[in-house]
Amino acid sequence: MWIEAVKLFREYMGTGLIVVWFLVSVIYLWVHEKKKYVRVLFLYMPVILLLLYFNPLFAELVFGVAGGEIYYRIIWLLPITIVIAYTCVCIYGDMVRKHNDSARDRTPEGKVKKGLPSIAAVVCLGGLIVISGSFIYDNPFFHKAENLYHVPDSVVHICDAINVPGREVMAVFPLELVQYVRQYSPVTRMPYGREMTVERWNYYNPLCEAMEAEVIDMEVLAPLVKEAECHYVVLPTARKKIGKPEDYGWILFGETDGYEVYREPARELTIPE
Repeated sequence: MWIEAVKLFREYMGTGLIVVWFLVSVIYLWVHEKKKYVRVLFLYMPVILLLLYFNPLFAELVFGVAGGEIYYRIIWLLPITIVIAYTCVCIYGDMVRKHNDSARDRTPEGKVKKGLPSIAAVVCLGGLIVISGSFIYDNPFFHKAENLYHVPDSVVHICDAINVPGREVMAVFPLELVQYVRQYSPVTRMPYGREMTVERWNYYNPLCEAMEAEVIDMEVLAPLVKEAECHYVVLPTARKKIGKPEDYGWILFGETDGYEVYREPARELTIPE
């Protein structure tokens, strides 16, 4: 398990430079920082967290209970950005103070000449941070947000359309929309959720299997939808289907963004007065 923990940390490091600057910052603060509360937050806590993360016994315990996905999140507790930013400010402050104390940089009137050292420090420290990462917009997993909610427009349109003020509704969605529905609408319930998107959990749901089939068989899907007591069914328009939804009593509620929304009338939908 310790090897897996090291592998996860390497993946987290990316190019590795940001973590290098973090470790350099920790060393710098360890030598120069005198404030006790800063040392606790920016030194003792990260060091203890790293020692805990790379502890084989702790790794085996957490991996056995939660797996690598949860163990990976422990690294998120490291205040890497804050520590680097604080250290840069401290270094900049030290440079300015040394510049101010230098007799060479003082005018006959005793005033300090400001400018070049400060600019050089900012450019140097900022440049180190810039070259340590990669251009985020080159990432194939980055997509421009379609709306303020940062979910697909189709989810917004569908959830708003089937929303009934004052009550919850049960709707079954294609798997590619499930994770966004739960982020956008607290009143849209689903018969299955995120657990079906994580392969290593090995969850099985016959309704999900029927929904995700390459060819949707209405004879299989319809009774499962009824059993799950769904008010609505969202089907991809482009997906091939065996049988017509209308033949099973479903009513076409609407179409939007490449999806068909059907109402299952067998499930009563009482609208509160």
